[in-house]
Amino acid sequence: MAQSDEYELSFAPDVWYNSVDGIRLGVRVAGNVEGEFRSGPHRLDAGLWLGTALPKSPLSYFVRYTEPIKGISSYANEGSIQLLSTIRTGYSYHEVSFNKRWQPGFDELQFKELSLGFSQEKLIDFAYRPYPQLWQDDWKSIISLNFWISEKWDKQKFDIQFTLLQNVNEASNYFTVGTLEITEQIFLNDLFKLRLRGFGGYVTEDGAPEYLFGYSFGLPMEWLDTGISRAKGTLKESWLSSGLISFASGPNLRGYTRHDFEILSNGGVPQYKSIAAFNTEFEFPNFLNNKLDRTIIGDFVKLRSYVFGDLGCTFDKEETVNLPMVENPTWVADAGIGVQFSINIPDYLGKDRGVALRYEVPFWISKPMGSEKHFKYRNLIGIGAVISF
Repeated sequence: MAQSDEYELSFAPDVWYNSVDGIRLGVRVAGNVEGEFRSGPHRLDAGLWLGTALPKSPLSYFVRYTEPIKGISSYANEGSIQLLSTIRTGYSYHEVSFNKRWQPGFDELQFKELSLGFSQEKLIDFAYRPYPQLWQDDWKSIISLNFWISEKWDKQKFDIQFTLLQNVNEASNYFTVGTLEITEQIFLNDLFKLRLRGFGGYVTEDGAPEYLFGYSFGLPMEWLDTGISRAKGTLKESWLSSGLISFASGPNLRGYTRHDFEILSNGGVPQYKSIAAFNTEFEFPNFLNNKLDRTIIGDFVKLRSYVFGDLGCTFDKEETVNLPMVENPTWVADAGIGVQFSINIPDYLGKDRGVALRYEVPFWISKPMGSEKHFKYRNLIGIGAVISF
Protein backbone atom coordinates (compact mmCIF):
# COMPACT_ATOMS: atom_id res chain seq x y z
CA MET A 1 0.00 0.00 0.00
CA ALA A 2 1.43 3.39 -0.96
CA GLN A 3 2.10 5.76 1.89
CA SER A 4 0.16 9.02 1.88
CA ASP A 5 2.08 12.30 1.79
CA GLU A 6 -0.59 13.98 3.92
CA TYR A 7 0.19 14.65 7.57
CA GLU A 8 -2.63 14.69 10.13
CA LEU A 9 -2.72 16.73 13.32
CA SER A 10 -5.41 15.98 15.88
CA PHE A 11 -6.11 18.46 18.69
CA ALA A 12 -7.90 17.91 21.98
CA PRO A 13 -8.49 20.20 24.97
CA ASP A 14 -6.88 19.18 28.25
CA VAL A 15 -7.80 20.19 31.80
CA TRP A 16 -6.07 19.13 35.02
CA TYR A 17 -5.48 20.43 38.52
CA ASN A 18 -2.70 20.73 41.07
CA SER A 19 -2.30 23.14 43.97
CA VAL A 20 0.54 25.15 42.36
CA ASP A 21 -0.86 25.64 38.84
CA GLY A 22 -4.47 25.69 40.00
CA ILE A 23 -6.69 24.62 37.13
CA ARG A 24 -4.30 23.85 34.30
CA LEU A 25 -5.74 24.49 30.84
CA GLY A 26 -4.12 23.35 27.64
CA VAL A 27 -4.25 21.46 24.40
CA ARG A 28 -2.88 18.06 23.38
CA VAL A 29 -1.86 17.34 19.81
CA ALA A 30 -1.14 14.03 18.06
CA GLY A 31 0.46 13.91 14.63
CA ASN A 32 1.00 11.09 12.13
CA VAL A 33 1.07 10.39 8.41
CA GLU A 34 -2.49 10.01 7.13
CA GLY A 35 -3.71 6.41 7.28
CA GLU A 36 -0.80 5.19 9.42
CA PHE A 37 -2.54 5.66 12.79
CA ARG A 38 0.17 5.48 15.52
CA SER A 39 2.54 3.04 13.79
CA GLY A 40 3.89 5.07 10.87
CA PRO A 41 6.72 7.61 10.48
CA HIS A 42 6.96 11.14 11.94
CA ARG A 43 4.80 10.43 15.01
CA LEU A 44 4.16 13.36 17.32
CA ASP A 45 2.65 13.58 20.79
CA ALA A 46 2.69 17.02 22.38
CA GLY A 47 0.94 19.31 24.81
CA LEU A 48 0.99 22.95 25.95
CA TRP A 49 -0.60 24.18 29.19
CA LEU A 50 -1.22 27.34 31.20
CA GLY A 51 -1.54 27.31 35.00
CA THR A 52 -4.45 29.62 35.75
CA ALA A 53 -3.10 30.34 39.25
CA LEU A 54 -0.16 31.99 37.43
CA PRO A 55 2.71 30.38 39.36
CA LYS A 56 6.35 31.37 38.89
CA SER A 57 6.45 29.46 35.56
CA PRO A 58 2.84 29.34 34.35
CA LEU A 59 3.55 27.74 30.94
CA SER A 60 4.48 24.06 30.62
CA TYR A 61 4.93 21.73 27.69
CA PHE A 62 5.53 18.13 26.59
CA VAL A 63 6.86 17.02 23.18
CA ARG A 64 7.64 13.47 22.05
CA TYR A 65 8.69 12.71 18.46
CA THR A 66 9.20 9.16 17.15
CA GLU A 67 10.87 8.27 13.86
CA PRO A 68 11.05 4.60 12.78
CA ILE A 69 14.32 3.35 11.25
CA LYS A 70 13.32 1.71 7.97
CA GLY A 71 16.18 -0.78 7.76
CA ILE A 72 15.31 -2.46 11.06
CA SER A 73 11.52 -2.04 11.08
CA SER A 74 8.64 -4.21 9.95
CA TYR A 75 5.12 -4.85 11.20
CA ALA A 76 5.24 -5.08 15.04
CA ASN A 77 9.06 -5.21 14.87
CA GLU A 78 9.84 -1.52 14.81
CA GLY A 79 13.20 0.08 15.53
CA SER A 80 13.02 3.82 16.17
CA ILE A 81 14.68 6.95 17.45
CA GLN A 82 12.64 8.95 19.94
CA LEU A 83 13.15 12.53 21.13
CA LEU A 84 11.40 13.75 24.28
CA SER A 85 11.42 17.16 25.90
CA THR A 86 9.25 18.43 28.72
CA ILE A 87 9.16 21.14 31.36
CA ARG A 88 6.13 20.80 33.61
CA THR A 89 5.24 20.60 37.31
CA GLY A 90 8.66 21.95 38.24
CA TYR A 91 10.75 19.33 36.43
CA SER A 92 12.90 19.71 33.31
CA TYR A 93 13.50 16.46 31.40
CA HIS A 94 15.03 15.92 27.95
CA GLU A 95 15.89 12.54 26.40
CA VAL A 96 16.98 10.85 23.21
CA SER A 97 16.48 7.09 22.96
CA PHE A 98 16.82 4.15 20.60
CA ASN A 99 14.01 1.58 20.83
CA LYS A 100 13.66 -1.85 19.21
CA ARG A 101 10.87 -4.43 19.40
CA TRP A 102 10.93 -8.05 18.27
CA GLN A 103 7.58 -9.84 17.87
CA PRO A 104 7.81 -13.26 16.21
CA GLY A 105 4.14 -13.59 15.18
CA PHE A 106 0.79 -11.86 15.47
CA ASP A 107 0.34 -12.38 19.23
CA GLU A 108 1.15 -8.96 20.73
CA LEU A 109 1.67 -10.51 24.17
CA GLN A 110 4.83 -12.30 23.06
CA PHE A 111 7.70 -9.92 22.37
CA LYS A 112 11.09 -8.58 23.37
CA GLU A 113 11.85 -4.87 23.68
CA LEU A 114 15.09 -2.99 24.12
CA SER A 115 15.54 0.70 24.88
CA LEU A 116 18.78 2.67 25.18
CA GLY A 117 18.58 6.32 26.19
CA PHE A 118 20.37 9.40 27.45
CA SER A 119 18.57 12.09 29.44
CA GLN A 120 19.32 15.46 31.01
CA GLU A 121 17.05 16.23 33.95
CA LYS A 122 16.70 18.68 36.81
CA LEU A 123 14.21 19.69 39.46
CA ILE A 124 13.63 23.40 38.91
CA ASP A 125 10.82 24.15 41.40
CA PHE A 126 10.33 22.43 44.76
CA ALA A 127 6.87 23.97 45.13
CA TYR A 128 5.27 21.14 43.15
CA ARG A 129 6.69 18.35 45.33
CA PRO A 130 4.52 17.09 48.22
CA TYR A 131 7.65 15.70 49.95
CA PRO A 132 10.60 17.90 48.91
CA GLN A 133 13.08 15.84 50.98
CA LEU A 134 12.78 13.15 48.29
CA TRP A 135 14.37 15.37 45.64
CA GLN A 136 17.64 17.04 44.66
CA ASP A 137 17.92 20.05 42.35
CA ASP A 138 21.22 19.17 40.63
CA TRP A 139 21.42 18.43 36.91
CA LYS A 140 21.63 14.70 36.27
CA SER A 141 22.85 13.04 33.08
CA ILE A 142 21.34 9.55 32.95
CA ILE A 143 22.30 6.73 30.59
CA SER A 144 19.48 4.16 30.62
CA LEU A 145 19.06 0.57 29.49
CA ASN A 146 15.67 -1.17 29.58
CA PHE A 147 14.97 -4.71 28.45
CA TRP A 148 11.56 -6.43 28.54
CA ILE A 149 10.63 -10.01 27.63
CA SER A 150 6.97 -11.07 27.53
CA GLU A 151 5.83 -14.64 26.88
CA LYS A 152 2.38 -16.20 26.86
CA TRP A 153 1.32 -19.84 26.88
CA ASP A 154 -2.04 -21.55 27.16
CA LYS A 155 -2.39 -21.19 30.94
CA GLN A 156 0.45 -18.79 31.79
CA LYS A 157 1.79 -15.32 31.09
CA PHE A 158 5.38 -14.45 32.01
CA ASP A 159 7.17 -11.08 31.97
CA ILE A 160 10.66 -10.02 32.98
CA GLN A 161 11.84 -6.40 32.94
CA PHE A 162 15.35 -5.20 33.68
CA THR A 163 16.39 -1.56 34.03
CA LEU A 164 19.84 -0.08 34.51
CA LEU A 165 20.43 3.65 35.05
CA GLN A 166 23.80 5.40 35.32
CA ASN A 167 24.22 9.02 36.31
CA VAL A 168 27.38 10.33 34.64
CA ASN A 169 27.16 13.92 35.89
CA GLU A 170 29.84 14.44 38.53
CA ALA A 171 28.08 17.53 39.89
CA SER A 172 25.21 15.36 41.19
CA ASN A 173 27.50 12.44 42.17
CA TYR A 174 27.92 9.34 40.07
CA PHE A 175 25.44 6.60 40.97
CA THR A 176 23.88 3.48 39.45
CA VAL A 177 20.32 2.16 39.79
CA GLY A 178 19.35 -1.39 38.86
CA THR A 179 15.89 -2.96 39.06
CA LEU A 180 14.58 -6.39 38.10
CA GLU A 181 10.88 -7.27 37.98
CA ILE A 182 9.53 -10.75 37.19
CA THR A 183 5.79 -11.48 36.99
CA GLU A 184 3.90 -14.66 36.25
CA GLN A 185 0.16 -15.14 35.89
CA ILE A 186 -1.13 -18.70 36.15
CA PHE A 187 -4.68 -19.38 34.96
CA LEU A 188 -5.67 -22.31 37.17
CA ASN A 189 -9.06 -22.59 35.42
CA ASP A 190 -11.78 -20.24 34.13
CA LEU A 191 -12.49 -18.98 37.66
CA PHE A 192 -9.24 -18.87 39.60
CA LYS A 193 -5.89 -17.19 38.84
CA LEU A 194 -2.60 -16.97 40.70
CA ARG A 195 -0.49 -13.86 40.15
CA LEU A 196 3.15 -13.81 41.30
CA ARG A 197 5.64 -10.95 41.24
CA GLY A 198 9.24 -10.62 42.32
CA PHE A 199 11.04 -7.28 42.54
CA GLY A 200 14.61 -6.33 43.35
CA GLY A 201 16.24 -2.91 43.43
CA TYR A 202 19.78 -1.72 44.12
CA VAL A 203 21.32 1.77 44.19
CA THR A 204 24.99 2.52 44.72
CA GLU A 205 26.27 5.02 47.27
CA ASP A 206 25.41 8.69 46.69
CA GLY A 207 22.17 7.76 44.94
CA ALA A 208 19.85 10.77 44.60
CA PRO A 209 16.75 10.44 46.85
CA GLU A 210 14.40 10.47 43.85
CA TYR A 211 16.17 7.26 42.78
CA LEU A 212 15.76 5.33 46.07
CA PHE A 213 13.04 2.89 47.17
CA GLY A 214 10.42 2.87 49.90
CA TYR A 215 8.69 -0.23 51.24
CA SER A 216 5.37 0.59 49.60
CA PHE A 217 6.57 2.66 46.63
CA GLY A 218 9.30 2.62 44.01
CA LEU A 219 11.43 5.45 42.68
CA PRO A 220 9.82 8.86 43.31
CA MET A 221 10.92 9.70 39.75
CA GLU A 222 8.19 7.30 38.59
CA TRP A 223 5.58 9.57 40.17
CA LEU A 224 6.21 11.98 37.30
CA ASP A 225 4.92 9.41 34.79
CA THR A 226 1.24 9.98 35.54
CA GLY A 227 -0.81 13.11 36.13
CA ILE A 228 -2.43 11.91 39.33
CA SER A 229 0.91 11.74 41.19
CA ARG A 230 2.96 14.28 39.21
CA ALA A 231 2.36 17.26 41.52
CA LYS A 232 0.91 17.99 44.94
CA GLY A 233 -2.73 18.90 45.32
CA THR A 234 -4.16 16.63 42.62
CA LEU A 235 -4.65 14.16 45.47
CA LYS A 236 -5.21 15.62 48.94
CA GLU A 237 -1.99 15.50 50.95
CA SER A 238 -3.94 14.30 54.00
CA TRP A 239 -4.92 11.17 52.02
CA LEU A 240 -1.23 10.50 51.34
CA SER A 241 0.06 11.26 54.84
CA SER A 242 -2.57 9.00 56.41
CA GLY A 243 -1.48 6.08 54.23
CA LEU A 244 -4.81 5.92 52.41
CA ILE A 245 -3.30 6.13 48.88
CA SER A 246 -0.71 3.80 47.37
CA PHE A 247 0.96 3.90 43.96
CA ALA A 248 1.74 0.61 42.25
CA SER A 249 5.51 0.56 41.77
CA GLY A 250 8.67 -0.80 43.27
CA PRO A 251 8.42 -3.29 46.17
CA ASN A 252 4.65 -2.70 46.60
CA LEU A 253 4.50 -3.79 50.25
CA ARG A 254 0.95 -2.58 50.58
CA GLY A 255 0.56 -2.92 54.33
CA TYR A 256 3.45 -0.49 54.90
CA THR A 257 1.99 2.46 52.99
CA ARG A 258 1.08 4.23 56.24
CA HIS A 259 4.55 3.41 57.62
CA ASP A 260 6.24 5.16 54.67
CA PHE A 261 4.01 8.20 54.38
CA GLU A 262 3.82 8.93 58.09
CA ILE A 263 7.61 9.15 58.10
CA LEU A 264 7.51 11.41 55.02
CA SER A 265 4.94 13.67 56.67
CA ASN A 266 7.30 14.13 59.63
CA GLY A 267 10.18 15.13 57.36
CA GLY A 268 11.89 11.74 57.34
CA VAL A 269 13.13 9.68 54.40
CA PRO A 270 11.90 6.05 54.44
CA GLN A 271 14.17 5.05 51.59
CA TYR A 272 16.52 2.20 50.87
CA LYS A 273 19.36 1.48 48.48
CA SER A 274 18.84 -2.29 48.36
CA ILE A 275 15.47 -4.00 48.62
CA ALA A 276 13.71 -7.17 47.48
CA ALA A 277 10.01 -8.05 47.52
CA PHE A 278 7.63 -10.83 46.58
CA ASN A 279 3.94 -10.12 45.87
CA THR A 280 1.18 -12.70 45.45
CA GLU A 281 -2.48 -12.40 44.51
CA PHE A 282 -4.96 -15.28 44.39
CA GLU A 283 -7.93 -14.22 42.30
CA PHE A 284 -11.36 -15.74 42.91
CA PRO A 285 -14.68 -15.15 41.11
CA ASN A 286 -17.25 -12.56 42.08
CA PHE A 287 -20.81 -12.01 40.97
CA LEU A 288 -20.34 -8.59 39.30
CA ASN A 289 -17.36 -9.66 37.20
CA ASN A 290 -19.24 -12.78 36.08
CA LYS A 291 -22.01 -10.49 34.83
CA LEU A 292 -19.51 -8.25 33.02
CA ASP A 293 -17.88 -11.24 31.30
CA ARG A 294 -21.20 -12.07 29.66
CA THR A 295 -21.31 -8.68 27.92
CA ILE A 296 -19.26 -7.06 25.15
CA ILE A 297 -17.52 -4.71 27.60
CA GLY A 298 -16.25 -7.70 29.59
CA ASP A 299 -13.17 -7.81 27.33
CA PHE A 300 -12.13 -4.34 28.52
CA VAL A 301 -13.66 -3.81 31.97
CA LYS A 302 -12.86 -6.08 34.92
CA LEU A 303 -13.73 -6.21 38.60
CA ARG A 304 -11.19 -8.56 40.18
CA SER A 305 -11.46 -9.92 43.73
CA TYR A 306 -8.44 -11.46 45.39
CA VAL A 307 -6.52 -12.20 48.55
CA PHE A 308 -2.95 -10.95 48.61
CA GLY A 309 0.30 -11.33 50.49
CA ASP A 310 3.55 -9.34 50.29
CA LEU A 311 6.99 -10.14 51.69
CA GLY A 312 9.98 -7.80 51.58
CA CYS A 313 13.45 -7.24 52.91
CA THR A 314 15.89 -4.34 52.91
CA PHE A 315 19.61 -4.98 53.13
CA ASP A 316 20.62 -1.44 54.10
CA LYS A 317 22.61 -0.88 57.24
CA GLU A 318 20.57 0.71 60.02
CA GLU A 319 22.70 3.84 60.21
CA THR A 320 22.30 4.66 56.50
CA VAL A 321 18.53 5.13 56.73
CA ASN A 322 16.91 8.24 58.22
CA LEU A 323 13.81 7.02 60.05
CA PRO A 324 12.83 9.49 62.81
CA MET A 325 10.44 8.28 65.53
CA VAL A 326 10.00 4.82 64.01
CA GLU A 327 11.87 1.57 64.36
CA ASN A 328 13.34 0.39 61.06
CA PRO A 329 12.09 -3.12 60.28
CA THR A 330 14.19 -5.34 58.01
CA TRP A 331 12.01 -8.31 57.04
CA VAL A 332 8.37 -7.26 56.68
CA ALA A 333 5.21 -8.96 55.43
CA ASP A 334 1.51 -8.21 55.03
CA ALA A 335 -1.68 -9.95 53.95
CA GLY A 336 -5.22 -8.93 53.12
CA ILE A 337 -8.09 -8.92 50.67
CA GLY A 338 -8.93 -6.54 47.84
CA VAL A 339 -10.91 -5.69 44.73
CA GLN A 340 -9.60 -3.99 41.59
CA PHE A 341 -11.64 -2.15 39.00
CA SER A 342 -9.80 -1.78 35.71
CA ILE A 343 -10.51 -0.47 32.23
CA ASN A 344 -7.93 -1.60 29.71
CA ILE A 345 -8.00 -0.97 25.95
CA PRO A 346 -4.64 -2.29 24.70
CA ASP A 347 -2.79 -0.29 22.06
CA TYR A 348 -1.88 -1.63 18.64
CA LEU A 349 1.07 -3.53 20.20
CA GLY A 350 -1.04 -5.14 22.90
CA LYS A 351 0.42 -2.90 25.64
CA ASP A 352 -1.80 -2.07 28.60
CA ARG A 353 -3.49 1.29 28.15
CA GLY A 354 -6.00 1.96 30.85
CA VAL A 355 -6.57 2.65 34.50
CA ALA A 356 -6.71 0.42 37.55
CA LEU A 357 -8.20 1.42 40.91
CA ARG A 358 -7.85 -0.85 43.93
CA TYR A 359 -9.58 -1.00 47.29
CA GLU A 360 -7.54 -3.19 49.60
CA VAL A 361 -7.65 -4.16 53.25
CA PRO A 362 -4.18 -5.22 54.49
CA PHE A 363 -5.61 -6.57 57.74
CA TRP A 364 -2.30 -8.11 58.93
CA ILE A 365 1.25 -6.73 58.98
CA SER A 366 4.25 -8.43 60.57
CA LYS A 367 5.87 -5.34 62.13
CA PRO A 368 3.37 -2.64 63.16
CA MET A 369 4.41 0.90 64.04
CA GLY A 370 4.50 1.79 67.73
CA SER A 371 1.49 0.37 69.59
CA GLU A 372 -0.42 -0.54 66.43
CA LYS A 373 -1.78 -4.10 66.39
CA HIS A 374 -0.70 -6.80 63.95
CA PHE A 375 -4.34 -7.48 63.01
CA LYS A 376 -6.32 -4.34 62.23
CA TYR A 377 -8.83 -3.04 59.70
CA ARG A 378 -6.78 -0.81 57.37
CA ASN A 379 -8.15 1.01 54.32
CA LEU A 380 -6.04 1.41 51.21
CA ILE A 381 -6.92 2.92 47.84
CA GLY A 382 -4.43 1.89 45.18
CA ILE A 383 -3.61 3.62 41.91
CA GLY A 384 -2.44 1.23 39.20
CA ALA A 385 -2.21 -2.55 39.09
CA VAL A 386 0.42 -4.24 41.26
CA ILE A 387 0.60 -6.98 38.64
CA SER A 388 -0.25 -6.05 35.04
CA PHE A 389 -3.77 -6.57 33.75
